[in-house]
Amino acid sequence: MFGDFQSWILILLGIGALGLKGYAFFDALRVPTQAFPAAGKWTKPIWLGILGVALLVEIALFPTPLFFVNLLGVVGAAVYLVDVRPAVRQYGGGRRNGNTHDGPYGPW
Repeated sequence: MFGDFQSWILILLGIGALGLKGYAFFDALRVPTQAFPAAGKWTKPIWLGILGVALLVEIALFPTPLFFVNLLGVVGAAVYLVDVRPAVRQYGGGRRNGNTHDGPYGPW
């Protein structure tokens, strides 16, 4: 019984890690290249490389969520989402391009 519970926890952790890494990678794809240096962060290719390798390791190589390399990928995705993403959004990253006065058909 405990083994089944532990298996479900590992599956849920794996799905959560995959979702976190996938969201971070596709969010980094949407951000303009110039926003990264403008925010004082590493360049877009570096972040796409980090997040892409983390996602690839999770999907193809080591789908075990508690594997050390997977944990490093989760840390990389978390750093991107908590530190880099808010900084690049101020410089035109994301959908709203930093403009909070957008109406349904563009800026007011």
